[in-house]
Amino acid sequence: MPKEPSDGSRAKTVEVINPDGAGAILLVCEHATNDIPAEFANLGIGAATKASHAAWDPGALAVARHLSEMFDAPLVAQTVSRLVYDCNRPPEAGDAIPARSEIHEIPGNTGLSAAARADRVERFYRPFERTLAQAVARHRGTHANPILLTIHSFTPIYAGQRRSVEIGILHDSDQRLADAILAAAGGSLDMRRNEPYGPADGVMHTLVTHAIPTGMFNAMIEIRNDLIATPGDVVEIASRLAAWVSRAHASLSTDASKGAAA
Repeated sequence: MPKEPSDGSRAKTVEVINPDGAGAILLVCEHATNDIPAEFANLGIGAATKASHAAWDPGALAVARHLSEMFDAPLVAQTVSRLVYDCNRPPEAGDAIPARSEIHEIPGNTGLSAAARADRVERFYRPFERTLAQAVARHRGTHANPILLTIHSFTPIYAGQRRSVEIGILHDSDQRLADAILAAAGGSLDMRRNEPYGPADGVMHTLVTHAIPTGMFNAMIEIRNDLIATPGDVVEIASRLAAWVSRAHASLSTDASKGAAA
């Protein structure tokens, strides 16, 4: 699969793909690219680290783009590497600008001053936060039962341990959509709730900040990246996800209508 550009040439820190999409689903891909602006000199990392999961979620943006087309859904994507700033983390989180990611040292993030960290927050996190908040507001104003769905991928081997889980359906305090997706999938693939990550790992920032306070149905999808390594793989997994999410949304919308009528 062709890799997203990584030459540091993008000026924007967030992109909205299909901004006028009329579907009820709003997609988010925080770890869409491994782009590092030239001023950061690749944060001192080598080509192998930059290509690895430490810098981005390989395949996640490709899946998200397919889902955007299938659902006619707006897609909010971070356009710089999560090593510059991870937009699925709040500014106070230490791993928002990680000095180490799994086995990878990130020299350009080591020993940053408070001013340097604050500059990264203002330049990379705040524009993403504002853009997503605006997209959520538009979506809630347009749809009766909107969904916020974030798309991620994870490495098959982490810290030397092989992961057997293939797709994780993650949630925080609101598990309605996760429950419905797991029910709709009916045992397809090795799917698990809150694996390989969960709320204790600090990965729910987007959902907790933008979905749960508004009451939007929400979930985070984690796909093992060897399942989306080729264009054909991406289409297959995106198609499966689209079917499960469609069935889940129909079920939740029916329940919501019954509740409103009661």
